[in-house]
Amino acid sequence: MMKYLQRLGRSLMLPVAVLPAASILMGIGYWIDPVGWGGNSILAAFLIKAGGALIDNMGILFAVGVALGMSKEKDGSSGLSGLVAFMTITTLLSTAVVSNLLKVPIEEVNPGFGKINNQFIGILSGLIAAHCYNKFSHVKLPDFLAFFSGKRLVPIMTAVYMLAVSGVFLFVWPVIYSGLVAFGSAIASLGAFGAGIYAFFNRLLIPTGLHHALNSVFWFDAIGINDIGNFWSNTAATFPGVTTGMYQAGFFPIMMFGLPGAALAMYHTAKDNKKKLAAGLLMAGAFSSFFTGVTEPLEFSFMFLAPVLYFIHALLTGISVFIAATFKWIAGFGFSAGFVDYTLSFRIPAATNILMLIPLGLVMFALYYFIFRFVIQKLDLKTIGREDDVDENEGKTYSKDTNFDEMAKIILEGLGGKENIESMEYCITRLRVEVKDNLKIDEKKIKSSGITGIIRPSKKGIHVVVGPQVQFMYDAMQKYM
Repeated sequence: MMKYLQRLGRSLMLPVAVLPAASILMGIGYWIDPVGWGGNSILAAFLIKAGGALIDNMGILFAVGVALGMSKEKDGSSGLSGLVAFMTITTLLSTAVVSNLLKVPIEEVNPGFGKINNQFIGILSGLIAAHCYNKFSHVKLPDFLAFFSGKRLVPIMTAVYMLAVSGVFLFVWPVIYSGLVAFGSAIASLGAFGAGIYAFFNRLLIPTGLHHALNSVFWFDAIGINDIGNFWSNTAATFPGVTTGMYQAGFFPIMMFGLPGAALAMYHTAKDNKKKLAAGLLMAGAFSSFFTGVTEPLEFSFMFLAPVLYFIHALLTGISVFIAATFKWIAGFGFSAGFVDYTLSFRIPAATNILMLIPLGLVMFALYYFIFRFVIQKLDLKTIGREDDVDENEGKTYSKDTNFDEMAKIILEGLGGKENIESMEYCITRLRVEVKDNLKIDEKKIKSSGITGIIRPSKKGIHVVVGPQVQFMYDAMQKYM
């Protein structure tokens, strides 16, 4: 299971890598026009919409990225199928279509369907598309349907699968969403402790997109709290036990300091030969989190690669919000809890003891850094830059006349034949293979092909060390597969 999650995490790196630049564009635009969000400035509108083109469509990016990353052959048709899957479910479960399907007025449709376009649905769509690619990409249909055989069949079957998934979600999604709204309403009367519980689940639910259910209770006006609206209109909260801004302030120490501390810990624990590679994504994500409060580039970089770190992150977020709410250190945000909104909060009379969020942030920076660093090293977690893949100089360079087809045939025989291969992919220098029966592996046979060596990371896993030209070996293997 952990290996599957790590593979999913690696698949997300491609779409996640484009998010920091987009979030910074939005943050600058919001800073230029914090009231009109582009309504009062053409430049602000341009920047906000440019960044929003990606940030607002993370579900689509994840659907395509996961479909490509989790499919066996990384073929373009798997990415197309991810898009087909996402479009199918988000269209069928959009508010207007659900209103028509259930024959109810549009205003009576569960608000959860208004949030169906989220990262969780994107990841689910990508996983189903990858499954369909792996299952149907080599299926041969009868002659009169031959045109739709193989890779052309994948998006068709993906759409069929998503019809079934959409049918299930039509009834399951509103129950879960409404249940979380009810849970949020129940803890709203618990004061600062309830604020901490809310923040913990806010982070924990981000992978599913269901954090919007809790946000509607605390940040908006589902039950009368409306924390964001009251803060910016400088209106005192009327809900019992609530201080305006208490459900927002504690996020600033996490987004401005805590997550950058986590990024620094992941950078320092990366392997020496991968530090430069890790620095690119981690530092960009850290700056995005600090400046704009957009945390997805960092959170999705370790969410699946190291779930235990994500749980710690959610727990520390809850503690931060609890502390800020208890001592009434208050600030608020319109976009997210980054530096931009922190500076804008100084203008609002509802903000109190706002400078105290800085020392709390420094404490969170230290906690994130030392806890993340300790846990990563203690559990040998495969965060960015710590993957088992390779030294780039591993293996040897083959001549242009190398017969990769013949080598691949020998390797395949040594792996127990194509029927014994569960999955196969390649990194910089290795073929990474999962087999069904490890007893069928003949290492002597594999080495006789002339490859550099073999690594056995797990009972059913085997890495065939080829060298920098591993792609040609992979392509040759695919011919026999």
